[in-house]
Amino acid sequence: MSNFIIDVPMPSMGATVSELTVINIVVAPGAKVAKGQKLAELESDKSAFDFESPADGTILDVKGSKGDVKKSGETLFRMETSDQSLQHLAIVTAKHDAAVAAPAAGPVAAKVQVWTPRAIKMAQEAELDHTRISDIEATGPGGRVSGDDVTKYLADRK
Repeated sequence: MSNFIIDVPMPSMGATVSELTVINIVVAPGAKVAKGQKLAELESDKSAFDFESPADGTILDVKGSKGDVKKSGETLFRMETSDQSLQHLAIVTAKHDAAVAAPAAGPVAAKVQVWTPRAIKMAQEAELDHTRISDIEATGPGGRVSGDDVTKYLADRK
């Protein structure tokens, strides 16, 4: 089974709670974690709770720190996993492997865009190659190109 990278979002606590406070982060980049392992302590206006790993994997990046107030859906962790049930959270970029293998030449590296699976499908249905689109505005969670971004891009091209 091959590994892939996912963005682990802040949880949703229902219709009335849209923000959570990070009380504590208990893992660091490079940590190997097991599904269900405590990664952080979070607090809403109603309760405090442990935030657990959604899968076995390796923490690649922590996108928050103690005291941060983050919206539901914002990325809290980036991790590598092989858990296929989380494929919908995968960071999909055609340039990812090349960017990891060798740094870009020259003083200014090209911005690597992260596309959601839905956005990729919409671009393909419009007969566009998402790896060649560089002028789309990414407004999705964690700076990803979302389906809404593709809709706007297509409308602006008409």
